[in-house]
Amino acid sequence: MDVKTQSLAGAPPAAAGARTGDVPADRSGDRSGDSWGGFAWFLVKLLVVVLAFRTLVFAPFSIPSESMLPRLMNGDYLLAAKWPYGISRHSLPFDLPLPQGRLLAASPRRGDVVIFKHPVDGRDYIKRVIGLPGDRVAVIGGEVVLNGARVPRERIGDALVPLSPNTGCAWGGTVVQTGDDGEACSYPRYRETLPEGRSYDVLDFGPSPADSFAERVVPAGRLFVMGDNRDSSLDSRFPAEAGEGVGMISEDLLVGRAALIVWSTDGSAEWLNPLTWFTAARWERIGDML
Repeated sequence: MDVKTQSLAGAPPAAAGARTGDVPADRSGDRSGDSWGGFAWFLVKLLVVVLAFRTLVFAPFSIPSESMLPRLMNGDYLLAAKWPYGISRHSLPFDLPLPQGRLLAASPRRGDVVIFKHPVDGRDYIKRVIGLPGDRVAVIGGEVVLNGARVPRERIGDALVPLSPNTGCAWGGTVVQTGDDGEACSYPRYRETLPEGRSYDVLDFGPSPADSFAERVVPAGRLFVMGDNRDSSLDSRFPAEAGEGVGMISEDLLVGRAALIVWSTDGSAEWLNPLTWFTAARWERIGDML
């Protein structure tokens, strides 16, 4: 009792009042408000940065089919570069109903792997650009004829695609044993070279209805696109119909250019077994530039 009495008695009234905790309580409240306000402002800025990155720089896409074999496989996850062809309503995260057209528009090059919206159903498709506006394009016996000249292609070693839950063996392929006691599908493969010198591999299984396409001129503002898996691709050789071919696609439907494989899985992962998240990864494909 004596110690407490001496402490209060020796302090001025103002100091004694300060010890009641009123002032510190007010300051603590200010700091709490500043903290929440600062955090909210940080979230706003983060959202702006993410939206800008998603709109102007890169966007993620997945490969759901085998139409781009052997370069791209079902289970690949890509980043698509947004800026090469300009920004449009299709570049935005939610495909907002904005006016048609592109800001800072630019045309793809022959050989670019592009992601675009299907002209009828609006789904994301991925194909390779073969013909530009003004080009004359035909397909004869499965070989591309560009502006009256056959696009050179040569037979190279078969493409071996490992069998997995994501990748089976389609018609035209043969199941073979691989050195690691696994199985793969062997497909006939060719190296195709465009006039500018860009080369890429394509699959061709032999005669099919898609091997003949009468010459047509690519209209202004449109592109002729094909899948690298020539006998399993619904592309510009087919009329634009929902879930089917795409016809000559409008450049305004471009979303971006495929740039990088950021993840790839063979489909064998199990959600309840974290170890399979790693064993299912196709590590050798991750980081491949396109």
